[in-house]
Amino acid sequence: MRVSASTWEAPVLEGRNVRLEPLARRHGDGLWEASRDARTWAWLSIRQPTTREELDAFLDAAVAASEAGTEIPLVTISHKRVVGSTRFLALRPEHCSVEIGWTWLHPSVWGTGVNVEAKLLMLRHAFETWGCRRVELKTDALNARSRGAMEALGATFEGVHRKHMLVRGGENRDSAWYSVTDDDWPGVRDGLVARLETTIDA
Repeated sequence: MRVSASTWEAPVLEGRNVRLEPLARRHGDGLWEASRDARTWAWLSIRQPTTREELDAFLDAAVAASEAGTEIPLVTISHKRVVGSTRFLALRPEHCSVEIGWTWLHPSVWGTGVNVEAKLLMLRHAFETWGCRRVELKTDALNARSRGAMEALGATFEGVHRKHMLVRGGENRDSAWYSVTDDDWPGVRDGLVARLETTIDA
């Protein structure tokens, strides 16, 4: 049974090592610390905030999008420490479709299973709670690390939108698009669970 649009609200999603909760201004200190490594921002559409004021403006924009109901930003917490953020975007409950994006993590948790578990939690919520038919993901076509991660989770490559966006003050971005559908979900879910068990047990 699909969930009505009125219930597409910011969830709290918790796994073994990851907690995703609605992003709020109270997360400012943790997000500031998590955002200090320049590698985190190499492929994001805005430049790295270099002052607390810039980070607060980024946070305020995310909270405003949440309050307007156009996006659902979440803060990523691992072992009680803020390590990054992610969002549900392009909310289209009338088509049972959503995008997962704006994901960034401090490099200290790259390769630790944090992203794998976060994606499992978000995809499970999209398909099993919201009843989505489709979940989209996109990244800079030149971002080999992100594209590899999307392919590793089992998403299907759908093509490149050329000259899709202007980012970081005017740079061109071609975007590579991927998706997971409800038909794909059981296999994707099993693959993520298996990867997570291997990572945790390693």
